[in-house]
Amino acid sequence: MPSLDDLKKRIASVKSTQKITKAMKMVAAAKLRKAQEAAEQSRPYSDNMKNLMDSISRGFVPTDNSRNLLTGSDEDKTYLLVLFTSERGLCGGFNSQISKALREKVVDLQKENKTVKIICIGKKGYDIVKRQYGDQIVDTVDLSAVKSIQYGDAKKISDKIIKMYFDAEFDKCLIFYNKFKSVISQIPTEQQVVPAEIVENDNDENISRDNSFFEFEPNEKEILEELLPLNFAVQIFKALLESSASEQGSRMSAMDNASRNASDMIDSLTLFYNRSRQAVITKELIEIISGAEAV
Repeated sequence: MPSLDDLKKRIASVKSTQKITKAMKMVAAAKLRKAQEAAEQSRPYSDNMKNLMDSISRGFVPTDNSRNLLTGSDEDKTYLLVLFTSERGLCGGFNSQISKALREKVVDLQKENKTVKIICIGKKGYDIVKRQYGDQIVDTVDLSAVKSIQYGDAKKISDKIIKMYFDAEFDKCLIFYNKFKSVISQIPTEQQVVPAEIVENDNDENISRDNSFFEFEPNEKEILEELLPLNFAVQIFKALLESSASEQGSRMSAMDNASRNASDMIDSLTLFYNRSRQAVITKELIEIISGAEAV
């Protein structure tokens, strides 16, 4: 049975921890507002960008078999998986759930005898994945020094991946990130970015199925050569913003739960301390009374 002094120290320790978790919750709440606004504002732009690319690329036929970001290559052997996680912990299941989605994809691809390469955006994802797939990790990106995600950060990542693609280091690229829905809900998302996913929407009467009605200046190929890398960078930027907002939402929720648990533990320890203290006082009184009667 712990002594009263040990119980006092434990209660004080839990109270100190509770102060930290409350402070982290407030910081996460402040960061979440900004991150959520950035993520929500990026969605219309990234969606319209993708729709524009879909419209231009519909009906476009490559003139040769060279590698391009639209139709990909003739090969389907090597997959590059890009994992977006956080640089810091204490954010609940944020990192584990998206890492689990990536691991499941790796298992499926290996069953099909595909070669898998992984790029980790964020230290925590690397720490999780390296235990099982350390040999497949080809690069990591450290964003711990970045206070606010900017388009330039996404552009550096996209340029690096595009270079790898044209150097024939992989055939298809998929990104894995948490899409922000609410403070208590983040959706693990898998998205193919190379080759670009072209959505065929036959029910949309506003989109022409035949680009022969349009004239392009310059031609479709030149437009796509500029548009596809830009769209790729935009999708990476969107994933970074969604991941950042999800991280803060998950951390806020985790710190709120931790503060509640600390409060419950303090109440339980305080009750146990009071009972133990009462038992000690009762024991001392009995000893004093017994001594007095003996005299």
